Amino acid sequence: MQSILQSTTGLGPKPVHPDNLHGRVAVVVGGAFGIGFEVSRALANAGCRVLMVNRKEEQGEDAKATIAAESPGAQVEWLECDMGNLWQIRDVFTKLARGSEEEGGLGRLDYLVLSAGINTNEFGLDADGIDRHFGVNYLGQFYVVNLLWPVLRKTARMEGAPRPRVVFEASEMHRTASGNVHFASLEEINDGSLGPTERYGRTKLAMILFSKYGLARKVIKENGDDIIAVAVHPGAVNTAMQQQWKDAYPGVTGKLLTWAMLAFGRDVQQGSYSALWALTSDKVQSGWYYSDPDQPGKESAQASDENLGEALWELSHRIIKDKLGKDALVDWKTSA
Repeated sequence: MQSILQSTTGLGPKPVHPDNLHGRVAVVVGGAFGIGFEVSRALANAGCRVLMVNRKEEQGEDAKATIAAESPGAQVEWLECDMGNLWQIRDVFTKLARGSEEEGGLGRLDYLVLSAGINTNEFGLDADGIDRHFGVNYLGQFYVVNLLWPVLRKTARMEGAPRPRVVFEASEMHRTASGNVHFASLEEINDGSLGPTERYGRTKLAMILFSKYGLARKVIKENGDDIIAVAVHPGAVNTAMQQQWKDAYPGVTGKLLTWAMLAFGRDVQQGSYSALWALTSDKVQSGWYYSDPDQPGKESAQASDENLGEALWELSHRIIKDKLGKDALVDWKTSA
């Protein structure tokens, strides 16, 4: 619906079509499907080397074939990794960070996009025994940022390199997080009594808090890193993820929610514009949340709570160390 309105009236998010990104390198988590794919596609078509990360091989192969057909010679690769498996994340992204470009690793990293996710859905645990919404949508991607941070720091110090960007696909749904969120313990995270929308909203709240208080304040500001970290809202987008409303709310309610999202949402290309703008615009402010291209969002009170951001920061580190060992995390001051 929004795509039709834009074509006929000009209403909707301002289109963003990057160009001349030759020599740049991007990692797009969730980059072979949905909004993430549209981001990968736009970057690759503009000459950027793009590494897409997804769980399903068929998505990766289809995504590569589509981009290759549009831009023969495009530098696009796919890596398999499940954001609900911290051990696999450590293996895949440690090799990526430490390997040379000739070995399939990263010589530099200009753009890191965190777009993997589970939509509002039923409760379950991931491979690490963590609420799968929190694990896939937030904690796994938190760990990706940590493991790749040395490469981002290295790139920021290259002569003539533009400021690297880290962009989280958050959502206005962060407002649906429960008022009882404290980020105090894994037991709180694994509370199965929370409703599907509350669980999903909590993960989007976590993305905004990590971008604003974790990266922008505790890492970038304290290190003096010349890197930008932001969270964006893509809009309600017509992707296959909207079908998950039927699993979260069985019966008529789920069917009606799915219909509403598909009928009135943006198409996936429109959904990519906020992230693409944040990756390429010179107007972006680190630590901000944007609800549309060049449109600062108004976060909820929870998303503006510095103490909640600190609690999330500490819990994120604690869970990963408990699951993988004390040496699992890379020091945020390390450079590649």
